[in-house]
Formats: sequence, C-alpha cells, structure tokens
Amino acid sequence: MTTLFGQSILKARASLFSFILIFPILLTACGGGGSSAPPSGGGGVTPPPVQQVSKAFKTAPSTQRFLSRATFGAKPGEIEALTDTEASDWILAEFSKQPTHYLPRILEQIEALPQGEMLFADSLGYLYFDEAIAGDDQLRQRMVLALSEIIVVSSNSTLDDFPESMAHYVDILSDNAFGNYRDLLEEITYSPAMAAYLTYLANEKGDAATGRMPDENYARELLQLFTIGLNELNMDGSLKTDGQGDAIETYDNTDITGLAKVFTGMSTQGSNFYGIFNDDTGLYLPLVVFPNFHSDLEKNFLGITIPAGTSGEESIDLALDAIFEHPNMAPFFSRQLIQRFVTSDPHPTYVARVAAVFEAGSYVLPDGRSVGTGRRGDLKATLAAVLFDVQALQDPATAPDSFGKVREPMIRFIGWARAFGETTPDAADEFFLQNATFGLGQHPFRPNSVFNFFRPGYVAPGTETGAAGLTAPELQIVNESTAISYINFMNAFIYDFSPTESDDPDGGVNGDYTRQIGLADDAAALIADLDLILTGNQLNTETKDRMVEIMNEIPIGVDSADEDRFSRVLVAITMVMTTPEYLVQR
Repeated sequence: MTTLFGQSILKARASLFSFILIFPILLTACGGGGSSAPPSGGGGVTPPPVQQVSKAFKTAPSTQRFLSRATFGAKPGEIEALTDTEASDWILAEFSKQPTHYLPRILEQIEALPQGEMLFADSLGYLYFDEAIAGDDQLRQRMVLALSEIIVVSSNSTLDDFPESMAHYVDILSDNAFGNYRDLLEEITYSPAMAAYLTYLANEKGDAATGRMPDENYARELLQLFTIGLNELNMDGSLKTDGQGDAIETYDNTDITGLAKVFTGMSTQGSNFYGIFNDDTGLYLPLVVFPNFHSDLEKNFLGITIPAGTSGEESIDLALDAIFEHPNMAPFFSRQLIQRFVTSDPHPTYVARVAAVFEAGSYVLPDGRSVGTGRRGDLKATLAAVLFDVQALQDPATAPDSFGKVREPMIRFIGWARAFGETTPDAADEFFLQNATFGLGQHPFRPNSVFNFFRPGYVAPGTETGAAGLTAPELQIVNESTAISYINFMNAFIYDFSPTESDDPDGGVNGDYTRQIGLADDAAALIADLDLILTGNQLNTETKDRMVEIMNEIPIGVDSADEDRFSRVLVAITMVMTTPEYLVQR
C-alpha cells in the first residue's frame, strides 16, 4: 500500500548512468507558511486499540524501524545485535550516557586559528554531522535536533560570526535533552545566542519620555512557538472552540507587551550592559540581569500579575512558571515531539497519551520499569512515551494510510553514512556539506527563520496529504527542485565523487559497501539486504522485482567482475534511497 505521504511523492522514471532507476518527483508542496497551531488532527483515522507492547525489537524489520525513529539509523550489525532483546534496556542505556558537548571543541578551533582569521558557525554543523554519524549518544543527539527545531536559534543570522554562542546553545539542548522542559526554557532564556537571535540582548526598559518600548520579539516567540501556541488546545492537541465554533486565542498583544517587560535588563557577563564584546567569555556564559535596565513596572500577562519592583531574576522565574503551567503546554509540545520522531499528523489519542505523561512526569516502560522524576515536563518520560506508544510501534503494513512522516533530508544523509559503516567522518572536509543548504535544503542549526525549516501546522497544497487535511511539515521544503537536488547530492556521496578539501582519499564522509558487494551476484539478496537496513522491509513486491530486473541488466563479466559488482551495489543503493518507501518513515 502506498501511503498518503508516499502518494505525495510521485514516482517517475529517469535515465541515470545508462540504467533505468526509480526516481521520485514530489508534488508541488511549497509556498504558504502554515500555522503554528495544529489542526483538529488525525485525518479522521480511527487508531488501533491501546495495548502494552512487550518489545520494539521483536523482529529485524521492527528493530530497524525503531532505530530509524529513535536514532539517525542503524549501524552495520546493530539490527542483528538488538533484535529479540528488550528495548527498555536500550533506552535506559541511552538515558545514562553522558551529554556530548560542542563548546570545548569550538573554542579549541578558535584558539588554533591564525591571527586575524575567524571561525564561523557552520563549523558547529560539521561537528554535529560527525557526532550524528559516528557518535554513541544517538538518542540524545536526535533529541538535540528535535529540540533545535522547536526552540529555534539559527546561525543563518548574525550568529554566524559567533560559533561559541551557537555551541553554548546546542550544549544547553544536549544537557537538558533528558531533563525537564521548564529547566530548559530557563537556560535558553539566559542564553546569549537566543538573546542575540530574538533581539532582547541589552534590551532596555521602557521610557515614557522618549516613547521607547521593551523589545517584544522573545516574548512573542516564546509563547507562539516554544510553549503554548496561538490557540487554546484540548489535551489531545485539537482546537478548543467558542460558542460560534471559532478558535480561542491564547493571548493578545497586551499579553505580549506585559511579558516583554520581563525580558529587559539582560546582557552578557563581563560587560557594562552595552559593551557586549568587552569579554569574549560572555558570548558563551549565561546572561546576567542589570537591575538599572530592568523594568520595575507591574507586569500583566496571561491573567497573572508580577508586582512592581520585582527583580529581574524573580520576574523571569515567575513568568516562565506561569507559561509552563499553562494547560496548552503539554499538548502543544507533545504533538511537536511526536512529529519530530514518529509521524507528521498524530492521531489525537496519541497526543493525549503523550501529553498526559508530560503532565505526570513519569512513564512505565514495556518491561515494567519507570522513567522520569514525577515532575511535570520530564523529557525522559515524554520521549519514552513518544517512542513506545502503540501507534509508534504499529506494523506499517496495517497502519493507517495517514501514518508516517517524510524523512528530513539531512537525516537521510546521516542515515546513509551510518548504514554503510562510516566511523571516522570529517564533515568539515566535504565541500558539498559546506553547501548542504543548497544540496539538502538543510544544515544543522541553520533554518531560514525562527519558524524552523518547516512549520508544525503546515498542510501541503496540491498534494494527497493536503487533500486529506493532514499536517506534513517536511513537505514544506519539498518540491521538484529540492527532490532532484537531494538525488544529485546523495549520488555524489554514494558514488564517491563528492569533492573534499584534503588530498586524503579516506577523508570526508564515505560509505563501506563490502557487505553489499559480497551479495551482488544474487540481485534478490542484494535488494533484500538494502530493503532491511534502509526501509525496514517496506519495499513492495513490484518495486523489488523491478529492482532485481535492473540489477540483472548489469552483467558481471569475467574480466570486470569487481567493477560490475560495485556498479550493481551503487545503482541499487540509489534506487532504494529514492523510493517513497525510504523517503517516508513508517
């Protein structure tokens, strides 16, 4: 069965390297920003009954599919090693791993620069690519990416000149990935990167005499994008409506002006409030509040009042507490977390179950052990609820047609590198990764705006998913041009003609096809292997049969056997990685 997401990826045929390959052209899905608020949800699909799932690693395909959601993809041998083991053990082991930190490495690179040269923030993206490909803390780093697409700070801004500030921001995400969302909000609020990006760095209190008003940027995005959204929600993520059936707004402009007063008087350590760059260490240390620049007026928003004369630090605590306790917080965040890991248009019952765990702060794993502190907003518990939900672990063969999500392009690339055994990546050496925004349409921590690469409420016009009213965030960056760019980008790596800056033939990011070359004489076995490690055995019979036919059209000659086997493998990988069954995660 081709899913609605798969139907939004038209399968066409194209000639490539003199062979007929399966080549997807995606339906026009660009344009329109979409809303940050979710629709009523679910596409009218009735979910399967809730049941306790004993194992996510029950079979090799289910193991691959779980790892494709919870990590950046399985490494060679990982599927076999984990199949028929207890997934609860796996996630507890992931939770126990120490956070990866990027700031020390960025500072080392800055220190090593010749005098007068600068390091730019894309260097952080290269380090992240390397960690995602070869790092051990996969679940945490996948969570870092998810959080970076919800609480957005982009180096595609003036922050490109300040990689240490960006690295500090990413380290906050890494440290708090399995912590508590309330704590994360506080650390992000005191982050120089967020303050610079959303323009409240050295934000002065209002002045009635001059007409100066506090900057409202962070107050607005904190509410709209990071915490509660534009409209009131039920616990299942669906919209609450008034007596006329209209959505109920969560806040208005008076709330924004009241909240904006809270985020005044904050600047970098080692400065005099204005001299932000007086001490470079202030670029990667928590901000401090300068009392003389903080508004001491009464602050009213979301139905609460912070009394006049309250200090800056206490005002921030009270404001974040009030926002965090808003009833929208759990469903608004839970729905987006499901979207980042599992499915683009989660059924309301799925959202409600995860939101309930967010509220409770604890979750019982399939083997009966619990995770979480019992404090509202616990991210270990919430993430476990996302990954182990019955809808997340349902068999894709019988799942509703609306279930699934388009894989983000950079996750496809990272997944390829992991699937084919890259253990010593050097993303900074790859010229194409220096221009990943053009080839993939994405680069870590470099979206075009605070609205991320795509909006959580995006409904793609002119597509099957759009006609069904399904949200499909990733389709916002999919069109004919980006579809072709992705294939060209991936083929440069699959066929190993991506240029590197070094002369080292093993430099950059490479794949090892030794296992697949050993299967190349048997076309069906080769396709079956790629089907398992890339799609979790989701290629349909017709597609596999056609791929086998194409493989058999590449003869293995006596004098050119090694080259011919290699050619078969390269063509087969390109074919699988451009099928809807791979492009759509199920």
